[in-house]
Amino acid sequence: MSQVLDSDSVSYSRRIMDALRLDPVMLSLLLILASFGSLVLYSASGADLDAVVRQMTRIVVAMLLLVAIANIPLRMIRKFSIWLYIAGVALLIAVMFFGEVGKGAQRWLNLGFIRFQPSEILKLAVPMVVAAYLANRVLPVGLKELLVSAVLVAIPVLLIARQPDLGTAILVGSAGFFVLFLAGVRWRVMISLGILLSLMAPLLWKFALHDYQRKRILTLLDPESDPLGSGYHIIQSKIAIGSGGVYGKGWLNGTQSQLDFIPERSTDFIFSVFGEEFGFFGSVVLLLIYLAIIFRGLYIAAHSTENFGRLLAGALSLTFFVYLFVNTGMVTGMLPVVGVPLPLISYGGTSMVTLMMGFGLIMSIRSAKRFLV
Repeated sequence: MSQVLDSDSVSYSRRIMDALRLDPVMLSLLLILASFGSLVLYSASGADLDAVVRQMTRIVVAMLLLVAIANIPLRMIRKFSIWLYIAGVALLIAVMFFGEVGKGAQRWLNLGFIRFQPSEILKLAVPMVVAAYLANRVLPVGLKELLVSAVLVAIPVLLIARQPDLGTAILVGSAGFFVLFLAGVRWRVMISLGILLSLMAPLLWKFALHDYQRKRILTLLDPESDPLGSGYHIIQSKIAIGSGGVYGKGWLNGTQSQLDFIPERSTDFIFSVFGEEFGFFGSVVLLLIYLAIIFRGLYIAAHSTENFGRLLAGALSLTFFVYLFVNTGMVTGMLPVVGVPLPLISYGGTSMVTLMMGFGLIMSIRSAKRFLV
């Protein structure tokens, strides 16, 4: 009797997921990750329950947006992509003239009733518009398609880098690149671009990077050269993660985090708090959850019946990997500090909403084809 009830319950839950056009596997993984985030945020914020409540409120709002976007037909998303891209670029230009300046960067627009970063829009708009442009082209892409796509990606990337916001510029550029990669850019083209960028590195170092960005790269190579200044973030983060050992010090028992040695411990460096309190074992479990989400997104992309859906879902999934790679590389001292949050774990609303909207797009792509798994 209990087996029959369990079967009916599973069937009923499956019908609800199908009615809402949601992927139960990905949704479950996202909820588990968000739960981990709330747990570690409580510790990282110094047991600030209000911060956790605010974050959970943002999660609920982001989930509602995910459901709303998942129910938009894929053909409408494709048609809307060019207008979202144009609006995003126009807002980036508006930031140049009317944006608010904070911490030396001009990234925010304040419309009175809302304050937001227009660059977040381009994290979705760029892969959408490039995927829409390439969807009906013969793949692998030719020179013309490659150049047009490169221009579509370069315009917002340069505008974002000018703010300056190198972390977001990397994410937007990666999203566009992954669409091209999945569309079948020939290896010789990629190798040629790699060689060209290598040759341009001295010019980029001298003219494209700001002083603080160059300092971050030099600090990465030798953080002990300025242990109380630019190297402080990396050194304290590495101490915290290393002191966690195999199983960690326990929730709320991290000395580096609780004694306020870790800077930005509830935002960019929250992985350091997690590593100290849950150790190597906990960090591996967390990374496996991330990888499961990424592989589920790639699975949906591989089974999409349309080029647009395949390119967009694949690019969004791989961009999620870039979030993870850059943040964990940054806090472990393998990459420069660029201000990329740990997805769905770091405190903040803008990145949370953008990520969930991206997963809403992936679920819309999934719902265009009947999935058995």
